[in-house]
Amino acid sequence: MTRISGRIVTPGAVVTGHLDLDGPTITAIVPDASAGDDVIVPGFVDLHCHGGGGHTFTTGDPDAARGAAGFHLRHGTTTILASLVSSPYELMLAATGAYRPLVADGTIAGIHFEGPYLSHVRCGAQNPAYLRDPVPAELTGLLAAGGGVIRMMTVAPELPGALDAIGLLRDNGVLAAVGHTDATYDQTLAGVAAGASVATHLFNGMRPPHHREPGPVVGLLSSTASVELIADNIHLHPGMLAFAARSAGRDRSLLVTDAMDATGMPDGRYDLGGQEVVVADRVARLVRDGSIAGSTLTMDGALRNAVAAGLSLPEASAMASTTPARLLGLADTLGALAPGLRADVVVLSPDLRPERVFRAGIAVE
Repeated sequence: MTRISGRIVTPGAVVTGHLDLDGPTITAIVPDASAGDDVIVPGFVDLHCHGGGGHTFTTGDPDAARGAAGFHLRHGTTTILASLVSSPYELMLAATGAYRPLVADGTIAGIHFEGPYLSHVRCGAQNPAYLRDPVPAELTGLLAAGGGVIRMMTVAPELPGALDAIGLLRDNGVLAAVGHTDATYDQTLAGVAAGASVATHLFNGMRPPHHREPGPVVGLLSSTASVELIADNIHLHPGMLAFAARSAGRDRSLLVTDAMDATGMPDGRYDLGGQEVVVADRVARLVRDGSIAGSTLTMDGALRNAVAAGLSLPEASAMASTTPARLLGLADTLGALAPGLRADVVVLSPDLRPERVFRAGIAVE
């Protein structure tokens, strides 16, 4: 048995005491006021990550994907989706096949395709050469090849054929996300009605809110959809992060990194989906037009920034672990610290820096 002591962030409260692990499973939480001041949270669940540590998910290379997942695991992300950017169909299909073994062995939890069915007007750092309207044959081919490894796809709901594509994704157990969109308020709600259940990095890559045309931001916040928030203090001001999280509530708010391969690496020039990116002082921007190009964020940093923005530890922990686990359909297995769940555990210092990480009860080196 392994015993971890400190301030344990459970779904309902912060309990000072001991967290007991037996092999891969949490067995007990034992209160003890003298247990110490380390902060113990569930392993992070990142639904939107393009890479890290000099490794990328975007090329479909399984060795690179293992490197990226391993980098983020050391920062506490015990469950991760491999996010690709808008790409040719051939690359999407090849990546789907290449990543199936990584899903089977637990390295990644599945694939997130951010695009290519996105708005040219709101493409952000997506490569405009690869953007297109939804192609039913592409979708059915990917789903057939995926065997369940495709877990999420971002779609702009205003595009021709987008609502049918969203419905097809939903019917096949894939999370349909609204993002990189110039949709109106009504078009956004139509996307949710068709089956979209997530907002891809709320505010970013979206028509801005206006009091006479609320657009996708207000549409998504006022819907049933969960909302991704990039808590790097670059994509979102801390005040906007707190506002959005409190508007949606912690059961619909989730922290994501949107990290690229430059995360954890020196400033310099990098590549994202065939486009050159320059990173300076943590900020990644496209060389061609200065658009923000993903982030250099890790999930432990997102948690710290959310708490600094005024969210409570239980709120921030739920956004980093519990809510995304539920969206993936894994809440009965992981995403919280409770007896019977998988022992995915991050031990943080009092200032919320990672000290130790356990995945299924095994300490990460």
